[in-house]
Formats: sequence, C-alpha cells, structure tokens
Amino acid sequence: MKQYKIKSLIVVFLGVVILLVGNAIANERYGKQKVVYHINYDDPDAQIGALRNVQNHINAVGKENLDFKIVMHGDGLSLLLEPDALGNTKLKRGNATNELQARISGLKDQGIQFQVCANTLQGKKISYEDDLYDVDKADIVPSGVAELSRLQQMGYTYIKP
Repeated sequence: MKQYKIKSLIVVFLGVVILLVGNAIANERYGKQKVVYHINYDDPDAQIGALRNVQNHINAVGKENLDFKIVMHGDGLSLLLEPDALGNTKLKRGNATNELQARISGLKDQGIQFQVCANTLQGKKISYEDDLYDVDKADIVPSGVAELSRLQQMGYTYIKP
C-alpha cells in the first residue's frame, strides 16, 4: 500500500512539474502581448468560434501576459444583445444566450475587456443598460473603427477571427 501512495505522489509531482515547465515554455515563446480582436458580424457560430479563439489565445500566452480587448461595432453587438431585447433594436439577432453569457463572463474574469461602439448604440437604437449583457458606461468607446485604429497605433496586434 505504501508503494502505491509513493507512486501516486510521484505521478502528481511529475504532473505539476510538467504543467509548470509547459507554462514557462509558453511564456518564454510568446512573452507579453497587447491584442485587439475585432467583431462586427452577427453569426452566432462565428462569434462562438471567435470566443473560443480568445480562450485558446489566453491558454497559450497566459492571462498575466496579456492586455486583451475585444472591440465590437455594427452587427457585432449582437454578441452582447440579449434575445429578449431584440425587438427594441435595429439588429437582426440577439445572441447573448445563457451559454454565451457564461463564456463572456468567463473571459471577463480573465481580464478580457469588451468594448462597445457608441455610434452603433445610437444607430441601431440599443440601450447598453437595458439591452446588452454586462455592459457598463466605461465599456463604451466613441467609435469602434476609430478605437481599432487607436489601439493599433498603441502597439496592439489586430486580429479578425
């Protein structure tokens, strides 16, 4: 019985070592990153794929090594639009189902910032307080496309998933 416990402890120890070495190698390979993902489409499958890409990016680089923003404008706001609020707006889809809300919350808990275009809010008749999932005034930028340009000028890598 003692040999079994010793072998189990060795296996657990080796697993922890491998995990730590793997993270160290990933951090050494990728270093610190500033990244902006651009979402301006309303296809829910594409949006889920984009959020999966974001999580894979975090897993590879480490949340402590990332300054990560997602900028949404136009139809991309459907990612945060609650389905019940669709009728109040000029969007065609409200994709913020419970499943997507859980993914969004999980990403926010890892430090990802979701930024919303004020021009789209006005043009599509969207209330960030009533229609969008978990959006505060601080999350709103004057213009989504201008924000993308500003962030790129600041050294953020642009990714369009």
